[in-house]
Amino acid sequence: METRELTCIRCPIGCHITVELENGEVKSITGNSCPRGEEYAASEVTNPVRIVTSLVTLKGGERPVVSVKTAGDVPKDKMTDVVGALRNVEAEAPVSIGDIIVKDIAGTGVDIVATSNVSKK
Repeated sequence: METRELTCIRCPIGCHITVELENGEVKSITGNSCPRGEEYAASEVTNPVRIVTSLVTLKGGERPVVSVKTAGDVPKDKMTDVVGALRNVEAEAPVSIGDIIVKDIAGTGVDIVATSNVSKK
């Protein structure tokens, strides 16, 4: 049986969670103080996902870049693909928080959205 130790990141408590796996299947989860911790731990050891944040070049804006993030979780092993795809993206001002900058980034099914407002020059 394999044991993994995690610190939960779903809330500020940061519970120390222990997950026991057998043949890649979760057998037990202990140490969480809420259901979100159990959900996080099960996902983290079987299919880890992350939110990706970055910057995208901006044409005609009061700033040369706009901050962006994935609109949802992407598989951890796709993070490099997402960041690589963003290298070639150029948005045009004005941009508002929540505007979709790229649809279905790197084939993940997840959009890239703006996280700041940038006006035209």
